[in-house]
Amino acid sequence: MIPNAIKNFIEHFRKIPGLGPRAATRLAFFISRLDTQTRSNLIESLKNLENLERCKRCFFIKEKEQELCEICSDSRRDSRIIAIVEKDTDILTLEKPREFRGTYLILGELSGRGILEESHKNRIEQLKRRIEGEPEGNIEEIILAVNPHALGDMLYEILKRDFKHLTSHITRLGRGLPTGGEIEFADEETLKNALRRRS
Repeated sequence: MIPNAIKNFIEHFRKIPGLGPRAATRLAFFISRLDTQTRSNLIESLKNLENLERCKRCFFIKEKEQELCEICSDSRRDSRIIAIVEKDTDILTLEKPREFRGTYLILGELSGRGILEESHKNRIEQLKRRIEGEPEGNIEEIILAVNPHALGDMLYEILKRDFKHLTSHITRLGRGLPTGGEIEFADEETLKNALRRRS
């Protein structure tokens, strides 16, 4: 009853967070009704995503031809202050208030299983090497800017233990963020206060 092209679309797009099979089905039929030019533009925009890759320094998204992402390559940023976040969209959200002028490390989303995955551990180790590569071998501050949950608390303790010889300040966002909330959906004023009240 449903054409194979629609079924194939649904099968792939249903895996996107926030979509699911029902929304993917609606999206498939919506796109199929678009005029040829609009649909071609949409397809081209998806293809262009192939030109992206991860920054080797912070793991934020960047164009393949760039050496580093725009944040890491910006000489006006303070490279001695590093905020650890879970995902790309957290960086976009934290940048909106224009309160933070340091750099970042994307750790990867923390699972609900309450453990650090191997990928998280690898990025933490890479951050250590990054800091040790600084001229003075240490930095001013590491800010843990992850969503407020139990695993975030555990990660804070790990950072305090493993990075105490690399920085004198390990802080986390102030509790202006509700427990269980997500940085990505916080308003600018809440984020400003969370950054200012970090402890």
